[in-house]
Amino acid sequence: MKRTPGPVDGPSEEPVADPNSAGRRAAAEPVEPPPRETEAERRRRRAVFLRELAEARELRARVQPRKTKERRMREALRMRTFRI
Repeated sequence: MKRTPGPVDGPSEEPVADPNSAGRRAAAEPVEPPPRETEAERRRRRAVFLRELAEARELRARVQPRKTKERRMREALRMRTFRI
């Protein structure tokens, strides 16, 4: 038995807005630059990022201790190689 596509199965006949048309209209209007973030906000975001990065490294060290040990050994070797 063959089914014919109905309104539910067939392609939508609703008009779709061109995604580029909105960009062209917005480009014609004067756009204010976003406000610059303050130094304190930048430092706060950086502190959060570094805290999360350290947490991720600790988690990796806990989950994969063998790889972490190998990584530490390679890093120590690199440090010894370039020491004067």
